[in-house]
Amino acid sequence: MARKETAADAANAGRLKQIALTYKMTRKADSKIGLVLAAVGIGILGVFLAIGFLIGHPVYLGILGLLLAFLGTAIVFGRRAERAAFGQMEGQPGAAAAVLDNVGRGWTTTPAVAMNRSQDVVHRAVGKAGIVLVAEGNPNRVKSLLAAEKKKMNRVVADVPVHDIIVGTGDGQVELKKLRTTMLKLPRVLSGPQVTATNDRLRAMGDLMSNMPLPKGPMPKGMRMPRGGGPKAR
Repeated sequence: MARKETAADAANAGRLKQIALTYKMTRKADSKIGLVLAAVGIGILGVFLAIGFLIGHPVYLGILGLLLAFLGTAIVFGRRAERAAFGQMEGQPGAAAAVLDNVGRGWTTTPAVAMNRSQDVVHRAVGKAGIVLVAEGNPNRVKSLLAAEKKKMNRVVADVPVHDIIVGTGDGQVELKKLRTTMLKLPRVLSGPQVTATNDRLRAMGDLMSNMPLPKGPMPKGMRMPRGGGPKAR
């Protein structure tokens, strides 16, 4: 029993430490985070207390308001922390791969299925919306990477819809912070078994990075493609 309590206490301490670290990191990019969270929490609690006094149940509404204030504050904190993290990742090679890993259940992500020596890269995600190719790098160069990858995939998954997204801030591009939302808005056209079959066929096809050790998250800025890398026309 004592061991279980010790483990639980350690886990809680770890969560609190992680929250504190996330808050510090967020505050560096969002100096108003403390004021915003305080305003949200106090505002929600104040509204419920006011309603409670009006209807004669301040204690009941106060407790409910406190719980909802905590929930509202947590939601706002999570969104602003995510936005701050995206801001720090913006422009780093491989940043989109880190976002794709957190799109949600039902998506299978394969980072760097195509890359050139200039570190322009294409990642692939497969879900009920079909195949999504996400490119980062020079808009003119990544178009050729996307075209080559589509041609290669067309040999094995010609019947699956393919969407392509170029991450950036220019016309026709999707900002990194909006990538997850954009993907979740895509219409769902495949069933679960079809998604599994599509993944199996793509794995059988092989990928550029299948035999290369690739760290998770943003790629180091000094990383270079080996000679002979990149998609080749066949």
